[in-house]
Amino acid sequence: MEYKTVKMRPQDLGCGGAHKRKGRSGLSTQSKLQFLGYRRPDGRIGVRNHVLILPTITCATQAAKQITELVHGTVSFIHQHGCAQVGVDYEQTFRTYAGMGMNPNVYGVVVLGLGCETHQARSVAGEIAKSGKPVEVVSIQDHGGTLGAIAQGARIAAQMVQDASAVPREPFDFSELIVGTECGGSDACSGLSANPAVGVVSDMMVDYGGTAILAETTELIGAEHLLANRAVDEKVSKRAYEVIQAMENRAIAMGVDIRDGNPSPGNRKGGLTTLEEKSLGAAAKAGTRPLQEIIEYAQIPTRKGLVWMDTPGHDIEQLTGMVAGGAQIVLFTSGRGTPTGSPIAPVIKIATNTPMFEKMRENMDLDAGTIISGVESIESVGRRILGEIASVASGKLTKSEILKQHDFGIWRIGPTF
Repeated sequence: MEYKTVKMRPQDLGCGGAHKRKGRSGLSTQSKLQFLGYRRPDGRIGVRNHVLILPTITCATQAAKQITELVHGTVSFIHQHGCAQVGVDYEQTFRTYAGMGMNPNVYGVVVLGLGCETHQARSVAGEIAKSGKPVEVVSIQDHGGTLGAIAQGARIAAQMVQDASAVPREPFDFSELIVGTECGGSDACSGLSANPAVGVVSDMMVDYGGTAILAETTELIGAEHLLANRAVDEKVSKRAYEVIQAMENRAIAMGVDIRDGNPSPGNRKGGLTTLEEKSLGAAAKAGTRPLQEIIEYAQIPTRKGLVWMDTPGHDIEQLTGMVAGGAQIVLFTSGRGTPTGSPIAPVIKIATNTPMFEKMRENMDLDAGTIISGVESIESVGRRILGEIASVASGKLTKSEILKQHDFGIWRIGPTF
């Protein structure tokens, strides 16, 4: 399908003309920035048009993978979940499955199950179907085994892909976007370059009427007061301290200090010395706008603006949570370098320092090390990132998409029985 990439102009980014109100970024709330996306039946807007082969049990992941190899235009993921989970752990995995299927970047879903698992394919499909998108169920046991299930799944997926290819891109405002923010492989430059630049973007997204998700509760320990002070009300402020304490308590219950593993060896090699130092840099991604709410892992935000999702610091798990929560695009800053990506949401990789960017150009999309060298300001890099969001939202592929870096991992909060 042919599509047109939105070109950024200075006036689009609030660089000239009359302004109604300006924040730190200088962005005008009168300005409008658009991208070309796909309208879904539930009213949400996608920036990709995938057909997802969703395995509800680890036993079905290889069959799902083979369907994606047979049918162009499909995506899937490997995982170890779907059975022997109970209580809140079961609920969180179910919410993540359903959220991945309901993400607006997905046109339709083939839910592939074994047949006897805890997370029944029909239950997951029923939840996804509430979004109004095409959903079909295939069971390995009901279709006589792996080969029969692959054949049936491929037939359904092929038709979905053809139907999806007929859906045109349309122009939409940035108010329709949920952008996830993440830092992985942080270094001493993270809190000085890429993370503050993402903070500028977060403010811009909020001013445009969109949503920015801050995650990584583990890596906000020591900086929680900065976010609590910006909460829209006392309830949200109190919740900020509660989720931090709960994360600390999980480590204490295991008889360990969370600081033994965070900062990681790579973080320390990159110049970070304490978790609190790392947290101050991570919190910079949140910009300066009010904190609207704190949501559970893989939960869809109920308010627009700056939102904090309670996730662990593990890169893949937090990425999965934000995408299951509806993020169409993720900004991922890194000082050490990482190939991390998502099966359904484009991940824009932003290097915190130029030497790493030059060394890992095949994985990194943008270089924010220009801030460290004095070539660009934080605001300038933030505007450059916003321009990349516009291009990627309209169809430009990120490095992780090109390399098919389809990472997926769910935050486990309970034992397997």
